[in-house]
Amino acid sequence: MKTIGYTTGVFDLFHIGHLNVLKRARLECDHLIVGISTDELSMQSKGKTPIIPFQERMDIVEAIKFVDEVVPQVNYDKFEAWNNLRFDRMFVGDDWKGSQKWNNYELQFSNVGVEILYFPYTKHTSSTKLREILNKI
Repeated sequence: MKTIGYTTGVFDLFHIGHLNVLKRARLECDHLIVGISTDELSMQSKGKTPIIPFQERMDIVEAIKFVDEVVPQVNYDKFEAWNNLRFDRMFVGDDWKGSQKWNNYELQFSNVGVEILYFPYTKHTSSTKLREILNKI
């Protein structure tokens, strides 16, 4: 039986941390689906519009050999995403591990057989750090 994996992100200013997550996620599933946050969702949640437009971010992630499918992420309702995509595993950065939000997701998803795997967050490179450098130019 094919294992379907799912991860999400803005994937703005694509960098090695993004690549590492996608590469690692693909090792843990047979089919990897990546949800890309829309510009509107990013603005609503982070108060800023990504530097790279939504369609270009979709195209970049879709071109990566570890990714099998790319879908828009229009909200943060992970259970709605599961209802639409029926993934078996969800991948997220370990900076969320132990948070109330993700403890709730773990409980909710355990009822439908979805496993949540936490991957190490890339501390030395982030889109936020890259954006700060660009703002200084």
